[in-house]
Amino acid sequence: MPILSNSTQNADVIIIGAGIAGASVAAFLASQKKVVLLEQESQAGYHSTGRSAAIFTEVYGNAVIRALTTASRDYYQNPPQGFSESPLWHGLETYLIGTNRQSAAVENLYQTVKQNTPEVELVSGQDYEKLVPLAIQGSVHSALVDRNSKALDVDAIHQGFLKIVEKTGGRLILNAGVTSLTLTDGQWSIETPAGNWKAPIVVNAAGAWADAIAQMAGAKPLGLTPKRRSVCLVDLPQGTDTTNWPMTVDVDEQFYFKPESGQLLCSPADETPIAPCDVQPEELDIAIGIDRVQKILDLEVRKVNAKWAGLRTFAPDKTPVVGFDLKLPGFFWLAGQGGYGIQTAPAIAKTAASLILGHELPASVTDRGVTAASLSPSRFA
Repeated sequence: MPILSNSTQNADVIIIGAGIAGASVAAFLASQKKVVLLEQESQAGYHSTGRSAAIFTEVYGNAVIRALTTASRDYYQNPPQGFSESPLWHGLETYLIGTNRQSAAVENLYQTVKQNTPEVELVSGQDYEKLVPLAIQGSVHSALVDRNSKALDVDAIHQGFLKIVEKTGGRLILNAGVTSLTLTDGQWSIETPAGNWKAPIVVNAAGAWADAIAQMAGAKPLGLTPKRRSVCLVDLPQGTDTTNWPMTVDVDEQFYFKPESGQLLCSPADETPIAPCDVQPEELDIAIGIDRVQKILDLEVRKVNAKWAGLRTFAPDKTPVVGFDLKLPGFFWLAGQGGYGIQTAPAIAKTAASLILGHELPASVTDRGVTAASLSPSRFA
């Protein structure tokens, strides 16, 4: 509930942003610290979290992303008791496909990924055509297959983290966009329309607005870039059986598509830099996405049933930023998850909580080669 009092309330940790990043780290902190989670919108997860493609695959993203995804698998497979009344995921294989021109890229990715994920497979275009009968013959040369990938229930995951926050004494405050953020005598003072708070640690989990929050606090922006990602739903030919269809991703990330409730979800995998906002899809991006998919599938599209867009915010090196600011005491960065925020949330949240609490990083993360330095904002110094 919004706070109506003008008095300042105290906390141990204030987290700005209640999307998947803020909600998950709050869940790992709230049992040990007095946590307040501030959300500028009237509902948590309105922007990027609520518009995710919702895939868990260990072959997507750079090496750090892939390691954090693998380190998150056990949490999703064995969530805390009472986390959710419904399964957090179900099986959905992922195929990263390539044309004749892209065959070397598929082979190179396979050689790279199999070092840490030996279960991946390399298959022919003919194998893909058997699985996806609408595929145009010869359009796919080869594919990297992740048979252990999953379709995630993003809402169940997000609400599960928020449920933990509530049960362990944390507080979620909605309609609480930050209007002032100042540091005085080791305490951060935060003003919002929903009330004022004070704490020694503030976590910047503001997604596309993270650099703006940093500037408000007096920190140097890191060059985080929000990028628009467009998605649409179209009809499939009547009678199409998509039971065994995988998530299909172009190896150069020029498009992706997957079955969705009897329809086809497709995207041009666009990454158009844009100012933080309630982003909306562009007609041209949707048309480009459909055109790219039609180069792989024999698919006539007469209308677009639904379309939307979300923001994926990237650091310059496309690796998340997790750690305390170099110059501002108690200012903690938790930003730049790009399009991988859901699939990496448990590992990133555990890592962030460990750093905030002054603990060693989780073995599930360090055993896979991820270090505090590889995530720290200091790498941009």
